[in-house]
Amino acid sequence: MVPRHAGGAARTALTVLGALALTGLPVATAAEPPAPGPSSAQTLGADRPSAAVLRAMQRDLRLTGPQAKARLVNEAEAGTRAGRLQNVLGKHFAGAWVHGTTSAGLTVATTDAAGVAAIKADGAQAKVVKNALKDLNTAKAKLDAAAVGKALDTPVRYVDVRTNRVTVQATSRAAADKLVAAAGIDRRLVDVKVSADRPRALHDVRGGDAYYIDEKARCSVGFSVTKGEQQGFASAGHCGKAGARTTGFNKVAQGTFEASVFPGQDMSWVSVNSEWTATPAVKGEGDTNVQVAGSVQALVGAAICRSGSTTGWHCGTIEQHDTTVSYAEGDINGVTRTTVCAEPGDSGGSYLSGTQAQGVTSGGSGDCKAGGVTFHQPINPLLTTYGLTLKTATGQSGTPAPEDGRTVGWTTGRVYEVGTRVTYDGVSYQCLQTHQAQGVWQPRLTPALWQRL
Repeated sequence: MVPRHAGGAARTALTVLGALALTGLPVATAAEPPAPGPSSAQTLGADRPSAAVLRAMQRDLRLTGPQAKARLVNEAEAGTRAGRLQNVLGKHFAGAWVHGTTSAGLTVATTDAAGVAAIKADGAQAKVVKNALKDLNTAKAKLDAAAVGKALDTPVRYVDVRTNRVTVQATSRAAADKLVAAAGIDRRLVDVKVSADRPRALHDVRGGDAYYIDEKARCSVGFSVTKGEQQGFASAGHCGKAGARTTGFNKVAQGTFEASVFPGQDMSWVSVNSEWTATPAVKGEGDTNVQVAGSVQALVGAAICRSGSTTGWHCGTIEQHDTTVSYAEGDINGVTRTTVCAEPGDSGGSYLSGTQAQGVTSGGSGDCKAGGVTFHQPINPLLTTYGLTLKTATGQSGTPAPEDGRTVGWTTGRVYEVGTRVTYDGVSYQCLQTHQAQGVWQPRLTPALWQRL
């Protein structure tokens, strides 16, 4: 089933504005309705999934072929609707997630009952909750600060928008209680999940096409990138330090780590020599290529697939964004927690939702026989940190411009977050989904990503 507003971005936007007028919430006025454009699914390539992604989704999520296709389309459309409602609800926004076999359901949470009409007007289910997302993020930040250097007994911390609470995964309830007390936050904000699992960085071998570091370790290419005219790829930070040399899967001299962060975050990028060409492909099943079209961040509950050299293609769902996980080497902040399985050797590999790059494998627990949990370093912060441009099948040009405030001029290569306002051809737009701007994704042509104000 496809959401009833799929493909009707302009119509839905007008419906939401009407609902807001009734609720008394602030409304951004527009001189004229947004120009019609491609649906969210068409913009993001969700209506044209690769066979490799569909096969893995059918196997791991137990879907039929039509269900897998419908899910990708529904999730693309839901992302636009959720972004639009996040901008409308402002400080009252408490999270959004998709649900159902084909992700036909979208729930948006708010702390203000006055926003319910607007949520329902956009075809979503409304949930009135006590805690705003910004307040839960603040509580999690306090937990992270209290856990620095002593978190192996409370190794995972995240905001769960579906429960409207902060979750602490701990080896014992006593360890969790001690951390909550040290953080000085309201215990009623916290759920405790007791588990013996201790996530670890997956050091041995890595997902996707293999590469070797200083002839000692092996990792995997995450996603191809460029920086100006220089080609290269993104990977995990624990794969190597700045200055380390790499050889490719064929043991041919390849490149150099230009920058690397681990712990704190788990990101790096490698510049390659003229013998190597960056492509927008990710290795799928049977050496098939899955083409990357962009980096639009998927919602909680969305399907996500991973390429790894140890276990191949596996799929699962996104559980939480902005998670903190503690490895033996230290805390890693801002990773995404998923139900995709992984094993040592899959680290550094690519995570995709449909055709959209999500991140590179960091670590996890469990395995692909009994099931497990994995964490990936999101790709958009990595691109921003190092000033990189994701290599995509749609193509783009330009070097990412520096951020200069909440109101900026639109430019390719820059990562925009939900709520950011830009001007393009003298018209103001507001971002609906976090993504790196592609040359073909101009605001006036992509109502899936931008709302005209």
